[in-house]
Amino acid sequence: MIRFSSLFICCLSLSPFLLAQSDTTSSDTDDRPAVQETLKVWATEVRLDAFKRDDQVVAMKQPDHISDLLRTVPGVDVGGAHSLNQRITMRSLGDRDLTVTIDGARQNSYMYHHMGNLQIHADILKSVALDLGAGSVVQGGLGGSVRMETKDAADLLRDGQTFGARLQSNYADNSAAAATVAAFGRVPSGFDFLAYYNFIDRDDFRVGGDRIRDAAGQEIPQTDGHVRGLAGELGDGLVKLGWDAAGTQRLELSFERYRDEGDYSYRPDMGLATDLAIAGGTGVPLLYPTEFERDTATLNHQATWRDHTRVESVLYFNESNLSRDESGIAAVYGGASDVRGRARNSGLRVTARTALEGAVAQQLTYGADVNRYKTRYETDADEFSSEKLQETALFIENRFTLAHGVTLTPGLRYERVAVSGTLVDKNYDAVSGALALVHEVNDAFSWRLHGRQLFKAPEIGEVFVGAGLYATPNPDIEAERGLNAELGLSYQTEIVGYGHFSTNLTLFRTEINHFIDDYAPHPTLRGWQDNIGDMRINGGEATLAFQARRWDITLAFDKADSDLAADPGYAERDGSRLDRTQGETTALEFGFQLPRAGVKLHWDSLLVGDVAAGRVLDGATRDNGKQSYIVHNVSARWTPASLPGLAATFGIDNLFDRFYASHSSRTGVSFHPRFGELYLLDYEPGRNVKATLSYTF
Repeated sequence: MIRFSSLFICCLSLSPFLLAQSDTTSSDTDDRPAVQETLKVWATEVRLDAFKRDDQVVAMKQPDHISDLLRTVPGVDVGGAHSLNQRITMRSLGDRDLTVTIDGARQNSYMYHHMGNLQIHADILKSVALDLGAGSVVQGGLGGSVRMETKDAADLLRDGQTFGARLQSNYADNSAAAATVAAFGRVPSGFDFLAYYNFIDRDDFRVGGDRIRDAAGQEIPQTDGHVRGLAGELGDGLVKLGWDAAGTQRLELSFERYRDEGDYSYRPDMGLATDLAIAGGTGVPLLYPTEFERDTATLNHQATWRDHTRVESVLYFNESNLSRDESGIAAVYGGASDVRGRARNSGLRVTARTALEGAVAQQLTYGADVNRYKTRYETDADEFSSEKLQETALFIENRFTLAHGVTLTPGLRYERVAVSGTLVDKNYDAVSGALALVHEVNDAFSWRLHGRQLFKAPEIGEVFVGAGLYATPNPDIEAERGLNAELGLSYQTEIVGYGHFSTNLTLFRTEINHFIDDYAPHPTLRGWQDNIGDMRINGGEATLAFQARRWDITLAFDKADSDLAADPGYAERDGSRLDRTQGETTALEFGFQLPRAGVKLHWDSLLVGDVAAGRVLDGATRDNGKQSYIVHNVSARWTPASLPGLAATFGIDNLFDRFYASHSSRTGVSFHPRFGELYLLDYEPGRNVKATLSYTF
C-alpha cells in the first residue's frame, strides 16, 4: 500500500495539469457543429460508481474484444486473446465470481476451464455497467456484477425520425475484417424495432516483434510470429421489438444469436508454445474444428405506477452449446471423436423502486431473482452426464435521505441455492446484510463507507469435461461466505476558465471465508475440490479527471493484493495469491477535439507493473512471476458536418508493437506429468492498424 499511497499523493499534486472525463461536461460548446447534438452515436457507454467513459471515446477504440472496452477501467481487466476466451476480472476475482447479464439475462455458464465465461461482440452493446466489489444487496455476485445492455431503436433514431439504417465496415491488418448492417424504426402506435447483424472473419494474428518466444525469450523454431488456432468466423445477430404503452409501460422482446466457429486450439486460454509442445510431443493435432453457439431470448417489461413506483422485470432463456471434433486425439489415444456440451440459464427477475414521502425521504428497492442452470455433456462414445442448480434470491434495501447531505442505505438479501451435482447434492441458504453511508459534505466533496456480507454456494461442474461425470463427491464442502468493506472519497469542481475537475479514491478489503479451491491437494485424489481457508484481498482504485471544452485527460490507478490464510491440512497453500492478480496498473487517456473539422483524437496508455513469483492458486507451477508491460493505443474519428451520419475512424493498437500478455490471462511456466514443461503465455496481438467506416441514415 506504500506505493499506492505515494502515487495517489503524487497525482493530487499534479492535478492542475491533468484533464479527464466525468459525468458532468463543460457547457462551453458553442463552436461545435449542431449536427453533433442531434445525431445518435452508435457506441457503448462504460460506467461504474466513480468512473464513466464517454460513449464516443469507446467508439473511437473500435472495440472488437471486450478488453478494448474495459482494460483501462480501474480495478477491471479482461484476459484472453482468443475469441472464445474473454475473461472479465474485477479486483483479481474472475468471471465465475461475478454476476454477468445481457439485457437482464444471466450469462454465467462454467462451460470449459480453458474458455472465458462470456462471449459477446462489443459492437452490439449500448452500455456496460460495472459493480466493483459486492456492494448493494440488489445485485448478486461474490465479487460484483457486470450488466450489459444491447442497443435498441429508441437510442438510435433522431428526433422526428421513423426509420433508420446503418452500414459499417471494419478492417484490422492484424488480422480481421468485419461488416455490420442494422435497420431500426418506430411507428406512431408506439412500436419500434431493431434488426442487427455483425460478421467477423478472423485470421491468426501476429505477436509483438513478429517472434513467438519461449520462456527464455528465444524464438521457437518453425514459427513465423503468428499465433495458430485463432482463425475463424464469428456472427452475432439481434432482433429487438419494443412497445411503449400509454407512456407508463414499455415491453421489449429480443432474440440474440451468437456463433463462433473455426479450427481452434484445444486450450484457447494457453499460448501457442504450449500447443506446439503438446502436439509435437504426443502426435495429436494442433488444431480442432470447434463451434460455439449461444441463443438468448428475453422479455423485458418496465412500468411506472402512480408516479412513485417503477417496476422492472425480465423473463429470459439462454442456451450455450460447445462442440469439438476430437477425432485426431481419438486416433492416438482412443475414446470419443465428437464431444458436446450444453448449458442453459432460464429465469425471472423483478425489481421495484418506490419513493416514500414523509419527514425523511426514502427510496425502497425490493424484488426477487430466480435462475435455473442446467448442464449436459455427451460424446459419440456413449458418455453422458447432466447436473443442475437453482438460485432463488429475495432482496430489499431502503435509502434514507437525512439532513446535511447524509444518506443511509441498509439492505437484506436472502439466497437459497439447490445444488444437484456429483460434487455435492444439497441446499444452501443464507441471509446477508449490507449498510452504506454517503455524506455529501458540499457540492464538491463527498465520502462513502459501505460493507456487505458475501455468500456463494459451491458450483456444479464445468460442462465440457463431463458436467460432473468425472468429479469427486465432497458432501461436506461448505458455501463461501465473507465480507466486502469499502471507503471512498470524491471531489469535483468547476475551475473557472479551464473546465471540470474530479477525483475519486476507493480503498477496499474483501475477505472470503471457506474459500473453495478446484484443485485442492489430496493424498490420493486428483481434481479434489474443498474449502482450504480464508482469502483476503486488499487494494484500491484512484482516478483523476479534467475535462475542458476541447480536450480531456483521465489518469487511473488500481492495485489489489490477495493472500490466503490456509486451514490446517492445507498448509502448502498458505500465503497463496489468486492467479488472476495483476500488477499495479496505471492508465492514462487523453482526448482532443477539433469541433469545426468534426475530428476527435484519442490516446491511451496502459502501464502494468510486474508480479513477483510466489505461491499461487491454479497458476503456473514452476515460474508464476508476471512481467510488466506498457501498451499505447491511438485513434482518430471524423464526423463531417457536411455529411451527417458518416463516421470514419482510424487507429493503431499496441502502437510500439510490444510483446506481452495480460496478467489476467494465462502466464508462466508449468510442469505437466504427461507433457512436460509448458510455457503458458497467452500472447496478445502485436501492432494492429484498424479502420472503420460507417454510415447511418
